[in-house]
Amino acid sequence: MSADHADVHAAVRERYADAARAVATRAAACCGPTGCCDDEAAPVFGSALYDQALTAELPEAATLASLGCGNPVAVAELREGEVVLDLGSGGGIDVLLSARRVGPSGKAYGLDMTDEMLALARGNATAAGATNVEFLRGRIEDIPLPAETVDVVISNCVVNLSPDKPAVLREVFRVLNAGGRLGVSDVVAEDRLTSAERAERGDWAGCIAGALARGEYLRLLEEAGFRDASVTFTHEVADGLHGAIIRAVKPGEAREIPAAAGCCGPDCCG
Repeated sequence: MSADHADVHAAVRERYADAARAVATRAAACCGPTGCCDDEAAPVFGSALYDQALTAELPEAATLASLGCGNPVAVAELREGEVVLDLGSGGGIDVLLSARRVGPSGKAYGLDMTDEMLALARGNATAAGATNVEFLRGRIEDIPLPAETVDVVISNCVVNLSPDKPAVLREVFRVLNAGGRLGVSDVVAEDRLTSAERAERGDWAGCIAGALARGEYLRLLEEAGFRDASVTFTHEVADGLHGAIIRAVKPGEAREIPAAAGCCGPDCCG
């Protein structure tokens, strides 16, 4: 790992460690390009982007720690029995929501490099009584799972934080089963913005400076081996920068998942 990449990882780790410590005092974690949940940032980052009916039964600390720019669980079309991996799982909100959707016959992994967030997430899983979850320590550029072990990879405003996005997408492709799906929320720039213009709009740890342009994202997905890739803007977070839904599929025939015995409720039956 280069010195520049190490510096980015260190800045991101410290930013999210601070967020976890804030939640420990029952304060909302900081979010947005300016690093604070002010009135401008609140509508486009954090727990406000989730249906409160779905998060009402989660531990308060899971929602307070939400720092994302979307709701990847809502776009990933998770099905009962699937194995899902959340990149940069933070306080665990998306892992816990995913665990509900895939049910007891499925599993939800969370991956994070920040010890404070991992401790928070594991505590939230215990408080929620979730038994089909597991939180892993590591970097999203080097996922600590064997090849072809998950059906769906999700992420919420984390891929843009990586200094080596091609490595992230290659790793996602590696761990996905044939026919597996990528469904993430991320900050994405309009193609008209240069990297310098993106940097002017916010720092790297605030999800802005590291954002890919839409065309770059599509190209990197193709180079990693994905097909049917799409980048759909959902809401503006800064001039020329948008919250976006990114979808792609790994070629091949998806594994057959046995039919569930019955619907497990609105949280887990798509």
